[in-house]
Amino acid sequence: MASFDEIKLRNLMKDVFGYLEFRPGQLEVIKEIQQEKNVLSVMPTGAGKSLCYQLPAISSNLQTIIVSPLVALMDDQVTALSANGITASKIHSGQSYEENANEWIRFSNEKNKILYLSPERLMQPRMLDFLKKQSIGLFVIDEAHCISKWGADFRPEYEELSKLKHHFPKSKIAAFTATADRATRSDIVQKLTGGDCSIFVRSFDRPNISLSVYQKHDFKNNLLDFLHSKKGLNGIVYCLSRNETDDVALLLKSNGFNSLAYHAGKSSDYRRQSQNRFMTEDAVVMVATIAFGMGIDKADIRFVVHASLPSSIEAFYQEIGRAGRDGKLAETRMFYGLQDIVKRQQMIFGGKGNDQHKMLEYKRLEALIGYCETTSCRRLALLSYFDENIKNCGNCDNCLDPPKVEDFSQVAKLIISGIRETGQLFGVAHIIDVIRGSGNAKIKSRSHDQLNIFGQASSYSKSLLQSLVRQLIAHGSIRVNLEKYGALEITEKGQKIFDDVNIFMAKSIEKEKNNQYSQSQLSQSSNEEKNPGLFTELKRLRFEIAREKSVPAFVVFSDKTLMQMANNMPKTENEFLSINGVGQKKLEEFFDQFSVVIREYTK
Repeated sequence: MASFDEIKLRNLMKDVFGYLEFRPGQLEVIKEIQQEKNVLSVMPTGAGKSLCYQLPAISSNLQTIIVSPLVALMDDQVTALSANGITASKIHSGQSYEENANEWIRFSNEKNKILYLSPERLMQPRMLDFLKKQSIGLFVIDEAHCISKWGADFRPEYEELSKLKHHFPKSKIAAFTATADRATRSDIVQKLTGGDCSIFVRSFDRPNISLSVYQKHDFKNNLLDFLHSKKGLNGIVYCLSRNETDDVALLLKSNGFNSLAYHAGKSSDYRRQSQNRFMTEDAVVMVATIAFGMGIDKADIRFVVHASLPSSIEAFYQEIGRAGRDGKLAETRMFYGLQDIVKRQQMIFGGKGNDQHKMLEYKRLEALIGYCETTSCRRLALLSYFDENIKNCGNCDNCLDPPKVEDFSQVAKLIISGIRETGQLFGVAHIIDVIRGSGNAKIKSRSHDQLNIFGQASSYSKSLLQSLVRQLIAHGSIRVNLEKYGALEITEKGQKIFDDVNIFMAKSIEKEKNNQYSQSQLSQSSNEEKNPGLFTELKRLRFEIAREKSVPAFVVFSDKTLMQMANNMPKTENEFLSINGVGQKKLEEFFDQFSVVIREYTK
């Protein structure tokens, strides 16, 4: 077993990465890897998992393979390592044959000790044969939840990684993910290590992030109302499709916002330029599909909005985790409606995978709908999914403005009766029209105006009945059958509603226009630096350097590093080196340029 020298490791971390202290949970994971043990680490977004495997790889005499699912993420991590004076190789489809061949030569000759690969390329027989001739000490599996059929975003190509322990019995495996419940963790450990593994799970609680869910009613005006209260702040709006992304970005731009659209349909140059603008400009609203965000280290994202329902609680948690990384107040808001539930079901049952996989995805969707419709603390509902228990947070819409919960047992029975009497063949709109007594042609042509249930819910508004239908879906009393074109069906649980069961539900999740935090509160939380003018000048210089080097802005320095630089105003090399995020390589490369800006500002 290799020895563990914490002092040597801390010195190396400072010299290379410029970090003065480990973040919570990092040192424990690194120690296990250094002592050549298999590890699974579940760390929330922004907790610093990349250092947990990069530092041992740099300090080790053995070669390290890092498995990553995204080409852009590989490129950014290799570029960031290079900026810190560490050379690493990468082989992927975005490079030419000659480029990949040269990268392999550098790694096989041990000039570079780190090689980034996709799971598909790693598990090719030819690549496995090549690697068996090398001294591979560690395989790092990023986004490890993809290997598990119990986990969100299961990928068959990841499952092949379960063979690594047989191909390389002397090598160790370190798996990392931001989201994995108990069943997923167990499956990852079994597949990758046969159960021989240390497991570390960091708390998922981010108390500085507020949570809220709003009905997707008059969406554009409600979104604009929310964002107008955040004018001057940085944020992300996540959309379901490319078209929706472009439409929302155009809406915001026409209303005076500095908005950018980002999705896989844009060119790689456009995406990189947009990412750089997001990292360097102030008050940018990035409107994006889930293609955006991986590897982004922007500390002052003050809000994350979901324009539509995400795919799962895991995805939702990862996406909101990009807000408030500086530990200051941040706000999240999700807009959703019945149409989102139907779209997500269509994506699940019309997608790839066997019936078991689709059913698991559907169960995850149900859990997310339950989160949306809960009348109790949202953070409690969110964290309980990850087997973490907390008290009411006092920082979500339900805690700050508790919904009015009433006994809607009789209305629930009317909805269930409407579904039953129409033969469980119709969607939400038709059922509500029937029980409210609408006289439209569709109802008359089917003689549904002759049913016993017709008009018995006429005293209830359509929006209230829609809200109750969503809550009955979340309750598991009714389901949407896509094979019957979205028809509502009654479950076994729904049948029991007639057995003197009381159903307490919220009147609506439609709320008054009262944001969790005012603009002044969020602005104050994001502008506590002593010299905001200097911070702006430093960001401008960073942007120029990044553009000249054709690298992402955060590769030069992170926002946190620039904030500390603006506050401390280092003028000597030793002072510059004391800034968190400034290592020896960056001192040599950037001290002159940044110290000139600081000196000019102090004059």
